[in-house]
Amino acid sequence: MKIIIAGGGTGGHIFPAIAIAREFKKKFPDGRVTFVGTARGMEAKIIPKEGFDVRFIRSEGLVGKDLMHTMKSLLTIPVSLKDSRKILKEIDPDIVLGVGGYSSGPVVLCASMMGIPTMIHEQNTLPGFANKLLGKFVDTIAVTYHESIEFFPPEKSYLTGNPVRAEILTGDRERGCRNFSLDSGLFTIFVFGGSLGASAINKAVSESLAYMEPFRERVQFLHQTGERDLDAVREIYRYREFKGTVIPFVFDMADAYAVADLVISRAGATTLAELTACGKAAILIPYPFAAANHQEVNARKLWDIGAAQMILERDLNGKTLADLIRHLLEDPEAIGEIERTSKALGNIEATEKIVGLMTGLIKKKVGIQKARYRVQEAGSRS
Repeated sequence: MKIIIAGGGTGGHIFPAIAIAREFKKKFPDGRVTFVGTARGMEAKIIPKEGFDVRFIRSEGLVGKDLMHTMKSLLTIPVSLKDSRKILKEIDPDIVLGVGGYSSGPVVLCASMMGIPTMIHEQNTLPGFANKLLGKFVDTIAVTYHESIEFFPPEKSYLTGNPVRAEILTGDRERGCRNFSLDSGLFTIFVFGGSLGASAINKAVSESLAYMEPFRERVQFLHQTGERDLDAVREIYRYREFKGTVIPFVFDMADAYAVADLVISRAGATTLAELTACGKAAILIPYPFAAANHQEVNARKLWDIGAAQMILERDLNGKTLADLIRHLLEDPEAIGEIERTSKALGNIEATEKIVGLMTGLIKKKVGIQKARYRVQEAGSRS
């Protein structure tokens, strides 16, 4: 059995795809998984380390670009379809799954035109342009949120949740404190802005330290900054004499979540899936330029039901962030309530559900092929 998982670009698309690939290999040890992305995306580095094959197509994003870039992207569509067709003919997959990112569209569309079973997974409440279009062609659509179903044909749409890597749930606080050089007895704030960091969050957290001096002996930080802001943020922590570990990238997210008493982060769909699976209290700061403003929509959904706090970036500064942190520090029950609500939203069965839908499509294809063969056999005998 052979599958292609198409998409990537950011960790938000790649890590759920890896979870699906692992679950597929768990069910079908002899199965073959091939990822298709672009050479510039994070998949080029991450997927080979996970032990999976990855192929590349030439593709550009269309949404949120200036006119010149959009024209260039349009001109690459025939090339990306040609690349996709070549890979599909070579691998001859039993199914193609699109997980988002601009490399997903050409591969899934081409597979659909070639008669290969196709499926997409929509992570966000508001689907992006590519998935809205692909929804008209694919055989099955998996969605993270119930609200997304209204954007797709309901007869082929299924609520699954967003896949989470199994190891996210295996973190250990004591081990994490040792590995990140933290004190297990202190209230720990884990800050990260996505795989590349977020300058707005780095700046606000740095400024907030001036307002949090009364809590200096009670708190510590694990802060993922990205490469660009690393030295500047480290210097601020030293100057303000706050305890913590400041690093460019966190590889062991399971232990990072385990040590965290409070998380400050963006509101990408994968981040929210991991936060709720782990039942973590969080202050969400949605990225304001996400397509269709989906991060704010995602965050507001959790905020409305009490599963997270939220500060919009236009309202974000050192004081507003410090005030909210101080409020939570002074009211442990508030954090406990957020954790309980967050945990209740967590969906750890999403990966299994998606692989189940994929398997069902493959079996349906095999059944159709067998039926056609029987008809042909009956015709030849007559």
